Amino acid sequence: AVEGWDLHWLLITNGQHSGGEASSDKRGGEIDAVAGAYGFKSVRRMNMPVSELHQVPETDLYEGIAGAIREAEPSEIMLPFRSDAHSDHLAVAAIGWSCTKSFRFPSIRRVLMYDTPSETDFSHPGDPFIPNVLVDITGQLDRKIEIMGFYESELKTHPFPRSEQALRARATLYGAMAGCEAAEGFMLMRDIDRL
Repeated sequence: AVEGWDLHWLLITNGQHSGGEASSDKRGGEIDAVAGAYGFKSVRRMNMPVSELHQVPETDLYEGIAGAIREAEPSEIMLPFRSDAHSDHLAVAAIGWSCTKSFRFPSIRRVLMYDTPSETDFSHPGDPFIPNVLVDITGQLDRKIEIMGFYESELKTHPFPRSEQALRARATLYGAMAGCEAAEGFMLMRDIDRL
């Protein structure tokens, strides 16, 4: 956003955990607050059930993701890490990856996977998240933490992985890898350079 990119947000699930951490009104308000803070050009909701994507026909998931890509025509896609502990992340990573084929989605030049605190931390040990793209967020970290605070239903006290202390520690670790105060880490899956 700081660099002037148009940002699009695709929400696959409706955010309603069976445990009821957040009512639909509360979760909807949190999402609206985050979307407003980041200034997304579009927010698209597929409203699929949380923790049940493994029961959703793959064609429905594919058409929803592919439709969002066709509409936004992004040059860069960010997907959840392919080995996250959350079954929804696995489904979105697999189907999302299939929606990055250059002959079907020619606008896409770069595909990254991101880590999700509390899910990537418990990924399969044979497939660890190893960030090879680091983005300096030193000047944006405080604002990003402030925006994360809009997700009251997703934050808990330390040592929970999505506590403010843990998020700052993660940014500091990635920053040390990048040679700056704070960074975010991604795994590069594909980068197409057309000169």
